[in-house]
Amino acid sequence: MNNLLERTSESWVRYDDYEWKEGKDGVLYLTPAAKAKPDIFDPLKDAETLVLDALNIGRMCMSKKPDEEIRKAILQFALHYGLLGLMTALPTTPNFMEYEAVYLPKNHFIREESMKTADYLALFFPFETPDVVKRGIESMWNIDGDRAMIALAMAMSDKPMAVNMVFQRSYAERYEWLKQQFTDWVFTFTTSVLYYEDYDVIDEDTRNLYRQSMAAFDGIAPTYHIALLDKPTIIWDFHSLLLGIQMMFSFMLTDDAKPLRLCKHCTKVLIHPLHSTS
Repeated sequence: MNNLLERTSESWVRYDDYEWKEGKDGVLYLTPAAKAKPDIFDPLKDAETLVLDALNIGRMCMSKKPDEEIRKAILQFALHYGLLGLMTALPTTPNFMEYEAVYLPKNHFIREESMKTADYLALFFPFETPDVVKRGIESMWNIDGDRAMIALAMAMSDKPMAVNMVFQRSYAERYEWLKQQFTDWVFTFTTSVLYYEDYDVIDEDTRNLYRQSMAAFDGIAPTYHIALLDKPTIIWDFHSLLLGIQMMFSFMLTDDAKPLRLCKHCTKVLIHPLHSTS
């Protein structure tokens, strides 16, 4: 079978500076700094490092490290890879601006199954409301004044409007939501580790509990298209960094050749061939 990931790539945006900022509602957000400069790059070029960095932040969260330490690690993650793109990862489609409402499958962040588009956007633009006019299924987004943001929008114009909005300097993601997402990933990893390491000493009810926990790990599947390159090739389309991490993590978690392991000495998540602990 052909390597399904041989042409995996995606353009994403990171800024050279981020800051933690408290909104009027008292919620803490991570957002690009006022004068931060954007950079377009491919975060999946080194997917293994990306996934390991995400899992090790989750390990810090699960170990109940001080919030100050966790916030510092998440900010450094954003400097390397950008924000997760939660706004486009959560709905049933990243093209939600084309619909009258945003529809949401079950998730850890928003209880409502659907929301008005304006209300949904407000969750991710707490400091500056984007100039969006919505009339039924038609949307118009106006960017004025900031040449860097206009240039960025033009450079990423092939993406859905909502994805492009995620790249804007005024976009923000909640600290508690980021923390929860990193925790979810490492919880899935830990569940897999414990299931196989303790299989012979746990009863069937406990095994079923682990299986049910793993079954809860799912998400919106990425789309793909076929490109006629040197041969017909699958090209994956990710509309959030979160989804890219989720898919790469899934492949790494099931990879027998380069299995993920938890180091018994430093407690970090590592790829076994790079750091043998047995």
